[in-house]
Amino acid sequence: MKIVEIRNLGVQYGETVALSDVNLDIYAQDFLGVIGPNGGGKTSLVKAILGLVPYSGSIHFAPEMERCGSPAIGYMPQISEIDKAFPISVREVILSGLQAQKRWFGRYRTTDREKVDTLLNLCGIPHIADRPVGELSGGQLQRTLLCRALISDPALLILDEPANFVDNRFEKELYEILRQLNQHMAIMMVSHDVGTITSYVKSIVCVNQHVHRHDSPIITPEQLHNYNCPIQVMCHGDVPHTVLEKHS
Repeated sequence: MKIVEIRNLGVQYGETVALSDVNLDIYAQDFLGVIGPNGGGKTSLVKAILGLVPYSGSIHFAPEMERCGSPAIGYMPQISEIDKAFPISVREVILSGLQAQKRWFGRYRTTDREKVDTLLNLCGIPHIADRPVGELSGGQLQRTLLCRALISDPALLILDEPANFVDNRFEKELYEILRQLNQHMAIMMVSHDVGTITSYVKSIVCVNQHVHRHDSPIITPEQLHNYNCPIQVMCHGDVPHTVLEKHS
């Protein structure tokens, strides 16, 4: 089932064109790995879907995506976007993911707080529930942000470089959690860790001003060249790895 339909999307900042004539469909069981060079428009694509930047063209959400007047999207931003100096606890950060719904209920319910506990256990951080975010390690903060993205039961989960600042153990746990979540939600993950994500995602989306969807986690150097996407070549074996091509 198609849940998001993007047609003729364009994003421009002044004279700089970030995205041009983008057409992309997202389906309920998708696990998309979004790749591309720095400045190619990956973040602009995410922000357009989230409604955070002006754009031309259209983005339509399926009726099943609409909850409390807004699309059912969970978003895990890059860790650099979070103000760790803000005096708020881990539990409060996670509950803030319900703000769009809170206006309807007025206050958090007992079930909301129970859901926080469930997510804390899922991500292995129940012991830091009341700790201020300013005291968290990078990996702990990433786990907290994942919980916040999940608490609204999204139909689409968008993650921007989720493996940054996490330890090796949680990185593997993270991808396994995402694999489980993909059974009942679509996932769109932006990452530079191309070699690793190809072991988990179902499809690759190459973004370099234009967008090309490749319905396989395997993509060849020839295809990357055709897509005008000068990034890493993916290789597969017992241990996924990448080989850097010369970039112009």
